[in-house]
Amino acid sequence: MGGTTAVLVGWRDATRDVDLVIRPEDDAMLRAIPSLKEQLRLNIELAAPDQFIPVAPGWEARSPVVAQLGPVTVRHYDPTAQALAKIERGHTRDLADVRAMLAAGLVTPAGLREAFDRAAPGLYRYPAVDPDTYRRALDEALLPPSET
Repeated sequence: MGGTTAVLVGWRDATRDVDLVIRPEDDAMLRAIPSLKEQLRLNIELAAPDQFIPVAPGWEARSPVVAQLGPVTVRHYDPTAQALAKIERGHTRDLADVRAMLAAGLVTPAGLREAFDRAAPGLYRYPAVDPDTYRRALDEALLPPSET
């Protein structure tokens, strides 16, 4: 999640993974993905934070526009949702991405805590996510670097 955002915003030089959400779904676009994966030598997955954690309604409005290509609008997925999904996943690169998002001002500690608190009641819909572990991971991710 967010590798493309990391490259486009500039805290990473390259990514081999692109997570993609197509709304509304379009058969022609979906059929083009296998050849794009091959041509670009990328791993393209139909994945988004809302498949792993609860995301507050209105994520589309909080998703900054990257480009308008004819009838297609390309957006970064809601940065707060990206950061929270990365915190829940907890991989080293994901946590580095969260620190970069914080440093760039794309997300704030208060905004992440508020979004987590709004989403927490819906965590029962995500049985793989332990709410207490997730909250501890959020608290740790928001510690100043010298305290981690």
